[in-house]
Amino acid sequence: MKVVSLPPRRKLLVVLKGYPRLSETFIAQELLGLEKAGFDLTLISMRRPTDKKRHPVHDEIKARVVYLPEYLHEEPVRVLKGLFSSFRKPGFGALIKRFFKDLPRDISRNRFRRLGQAMVLAREWPDGGQWLHAHFIHTPASVTEYASLLTGVPWTCSAHAKDIWTSPDWELTEKLSSARWAVTCTRNGYEHMHTLTSRKDAVHLSYHGLDLARFGHFPGERSADDGSDPTKPVFLLSVGRAVEKKGYDTLLRALALLPGDLHWRFEHIGGGDELAKLKALAAELKLSERIIWKGALAQEDVLDHYRRADLFALACRIAANGDRDGLPNVLVEASSQRLPCISTSVSGVPELLVDGENGLLVDPDDPKALAKALETAIRDPALRSRLGDAAEMRVRSHFDYNASIDQLSQLFQQEWQKAS
Repeated sequence: MKVVSLPPRRKLLVVLKGYPRLSETFIAQELLGLEKAGFDLTLISMRRPTDKKRHPVHDEIKARVVYLPEYLHEEPVRVLKGLFSSFRKPGFGALIKRFFKDLPRDISRNRFRRLGQAMVLAREWPDGGQWLHAHFIHTPASVTEYASLLTGVPWTCSAHAKDIWTSPDWELTEKLSSARWAVTCTRNGYEHMHTLTSRKDAVHLSYHGLDLARFGHFPGERSADDGSDPTKPVFLLSVGRAVEKKGYDTLLRALALLPGDLHWRFEHIGGGDELAKLKALAAELKLSERIIWKGALAQEDVLDHYRRADLFALACRIAANGDRDGLPNVLVEASSQRLPCISTSVSGVPELLVDGENGLLVDPDDPKALAKALETAIRDPALRSRLGDAAEMRVRSHFDYNASIDQLSQLFQQEWQKAS
């Protein structure tokens, strides 16, 4: 990885919805990569952590974390100090003008919360920040943009998936006209954002990739089990939050359609609001005895599961509110370990997996098609081996996160050279 020579004392304030989060290892990897590239970071989190575990990468990040008031009424003194301080800032008029332009289009408590958080950030202004960068273009970018208007400090953004597809077009257009630039991690999202701005050079495609040193080559042998022996069931794995866009109900219904003479077991790693509902569905489908629900696990434990499993499945879909995955990092992680993946042709998934070449893809919300793909892969260990080898080759040649860090470093450097 190229190390960018930065001007002295360039402090970058990174605004996050929550930190640390087990489900956002790709963000943690990027933060660590930027630190290693010479950036001086302070993390601004809009929420306190709710996960009980941490990944090792979180302990390697040296940046200080500052927590904004998650709810304004919980810290009224900080909020009032932020408000009174804002009256004296030269950008106050521009901020209020923008806020009252936004408010009629989004009359909500959240809109006032973002304004209050931005005012607190602008008053406290940790560690003499000289640049603002938001992770996610929805609520974190709202706080970041408001703070930028108030202080005059420029801002940039990393957009991902849910934040793009659940934000109204008017809001994305406004933010893309205000930010110096934005990056996003799938071509699908990149092309959508391009349609919403006339500043075509302000949107960049940057796959966040994987820290391949952390996910080294797995030289071990995969099993040759084919589901015919009840004492050697094929080990199916999935990692992801139990939320609508992950399609776990579709996956469970597909498992229920597998032939009775096929022997398999399934393990799920992850938390999520719909976990109880999924367990009830599994019981209804008479699958409970074949399923283990592991809950959230640390990264080293997830890696161990990738190396022991025979097949990885993730039935991504577009949720009713438009939410969807970009390119799920778990597919990249599993592929890096030669674990063959079955998924759906949603969003950025086909940018990693090509059906029949390095994985198997089916249409979303189609349990029958998913069951057919699962049965094919379970019965054919040679196919699993071929797909897994090809998947690893694809990841190691195209999804090294160092390329993304180099790109981000160069984008920041170009902006700071203009300001010098």
